[in-house]
Amino acid sequence: MLQIISLLVENKPGSLMRITGLLSARAYNIESLTVARTLDPELSRMSIVVDVEPHLRSQVIKQMNKLINVLQATDLTDSPAVCRDMALMRIKAPLANRTAILKEAEIFGARVVDQSTEGFALEATGDPEKLDEFIDVMRGYGDIDVIRSGSVAVSLETKKLRLSPPVPRGGGNPAREEEPVESK
Repeated sequence: MLQIISLLVENKPGSLMRITGLLSARAYNIESLTVARTLDPELSRMSIVVDVEPHLRSQVIKQMNKLINVLQATDLTDSPAVCRDMALMRIKAPLANRTAILKEAEIFGARVVDQSTEGFALEATGDPEKLDEFIDVMRGYGDIDVIRSGSVAVSLETKKLRLSPPVPRGGGNPAREEEPVESK
């Protein structure tokens, strides 16, 4: 079963390697992984979709929280959250199909980001299943090239994030060693 994990990590070299190493060492397949810096340049947010048996999900979160540089690991699989993917696609289609392509794009909430004499470049965001449907529909109109992002997820719960300041090198996980302080 797919598990959606949101991680807040220190933006330091090796953080991604430790996280993916933990998952691969336990033979969990990473379906998608998206990483970006937060408003605080010293922190990054990761959204990971990983194939894990349901009875092991809490164990994965506990293991992630023990890693150096991981400040918070949260399971968003069954909690209130918004999860979106993005797809960019190039459609090479005959002139006769272009109006229909634009109508389908509008139905799915996609937008044209470029057009040429050969076709369109479209951008679509939404649930992974919705994007799969959109891609299947677009296949019927001509040759397509598709590039997809991994899932990006954000919790809808109103709890405040509590973090500790990072500890100097060689220390353990700061979330367990010092008294928590409110984040900005």
